[in-house]
Amino acid sequence: MREVLLEVCVDSPEGLAAAVEGGADRIELCAALGLGGLTPVPGLMAQAARVAVPVMVLIRPVAGGFLYDEPTVEAAVDDIRAAKALGLAGVVVGAGGQEGLDMPVMERLLAAADGMDVTLHRVIDVVGPWERALDQALALGIWRVLSSGGAVTALAGIERLAAMETRAAGRLVVMPGSGVTAETVGPILRRLETREVHASCSVTEAGDPALVRLGFAGETIRRTSAAVVRGMRGKEGTKGGQT
Repeated sequence: MREVLLEVCVDSPEGLAAAVEGGADRIELCAALGLGGLTPVPGLMAQAARVAVPVMVLIRPVAGGFLYDEPTVEAAVDDIRAAKALGLAGVVVGAGGQEGLDMPVMERLLAAADGMDVTLHRVIDVVGPWERALDQALALGIWRVLSSGGAVTALAGIERLAAMETRAAGRLVVMPGSGVTAETVGPILRRLETREVHASCSVTEAGDPALVRLGFAGETIRRTSAAVVRGMRGKEGTKGGQT
């Protein structure tokens, strides 16, 4: 028997409410999930501070890569301080490039987050080599790494995820994310030892044609579904199920 925590990423007040209603064990709070997630606005963080589920706030001030200039780093530090002041459980951070994590920037972000739960986000999927980045995360004292194993989906990257677990040797949690669904969570958990998974638990809907035409919405939108969250919790390996 193995209970596995389900973290659900959301990017709206509606999504936050749906994740809580569906029984998510933890929330990753973002904006713009269609861009891989950005830092949420203060109002959404304030709403999240009022729910009874632990909330991790994504700290990613701009879309694109993960090498940041000084003003962007300052903005990230301010966002961490705002999340901390609201009493939110933790932050999801990352900075780096082809040489690995940007250690001076990471140290500043972690100093601002002192006392909070910390996840290294999927920057580890784009920096190189991943072994160096994982060792850097361990040296920083990071507790959790979110990764797809460098692939489009966690199932496609499962062998790297397994290698990451072996290298980490229990010193941090390797949390699979990207394409984790009710159909893929079972095979993922049968290959990995992790006790945490990350999923959007969303459904795809067509965007409003008038908003699409004017550039205010994409042709499709993803919406967090309480029913999908409940379905994930009932699947093999998630809390209430078994592996």
